[in-house]
Amino acid sequence: MKILMVLTSHDQLGDTGRKTGFWLEEFAVPYFVFRDAGVDLTLASPKGGQPPIDPKSDLPENRTPAMTRFKKDAEAQKALSRTMRLSDMKSEDFDTIFYVGGHGPMWDLVDNPESIALIESFYNSGKPVAAVCHAPGVLHRVTYKGRPLVDGKRVTGFTNGEEETVHLTNVVPFLVEDELKRLGGLYEKAPDWQSRVVVDGRLITGQNPASSSDAARALLKLMELKAAA
Repeated sequence: MKILMVLTSHDQLGDTGRKTGFWLEEFAVPYFVFRDAGVDLTLASPKGGQPPIDPKSDLPENRTPAMTRFKKDAEAQKALSRTMRLSDMKSEDFDTIFYVGGHGPMWDLVDNPESIALIESFYNSGKPVAAVCHAPGVLHRVTYKGRPLVDGKRVTGFTNGEEETVHLTNVVPFLVEDELKRLGGLYEKAPDWQSRVVVDGRLITGQNPASSSDAARALLKLMELKAAA
C-alpha cells in the first residue's frame, strides 16, 4: 500500500509575527501507525524539503510517545527533511492521501490549486482522502460532480471552541468548523480536545491532535476493506 502524506510549508502565523507550521503529533502519530503497518510512505509539501514544525507543538507539555520516538528515529527525521514537491505528485502513484494538520495549512494548502487538483484526482479515481485537525480546511475549494466535496457528507475538524482556546479565532483565514458547515458538511464533534474521527464513504476527517491515531487507523481499515472487496 502506498500513502502520500502532505504537510505545510508555511511558517508564519498570520500577521502575529509568530511562527507556525505543522503540528508534530499529527505527523508523528500517523507516520508510525502507517510505517508499523508496512505502508510505503511518501511525504510531500508545497515547497519540498524540510517542512516547518509548529514550535508550540514541540513544547514538553505537548509531547506524546510518538513524538519522543520520532526524536530518536533517524530514518523518520531524514524522511521529513526531504519531502517531495507537491506539484510533482500524481494520484495514480498512490492508493490514498493523508493531510497533516497544524495552523500552517490554513495559509498554503487551503487555496492551493495543486493541492485542490490532487485531492479531486484522488477522490474522482475512487481513492480515500483523509485530513486531521485544521487539515479538513484543505477541502474548502475541493469539488466533486460540480458541488463542494463535503456537501451532504459527515465531517469533522478543529472546532470553533478549540480555536478560541488557542486565541487564534481572529488570526486564521477562516474557522474550520464554520467553513465545513457553510459548504453543506454535516459537521460533528466531540468535546474539545477529545478524539473524534468521522468516516463517510471515502472521506475521513479527524477533529484535533488527539484524533491523529484514530484517523490513521481508520484509513488503514478503510484500505483493508477496499482491498478485500
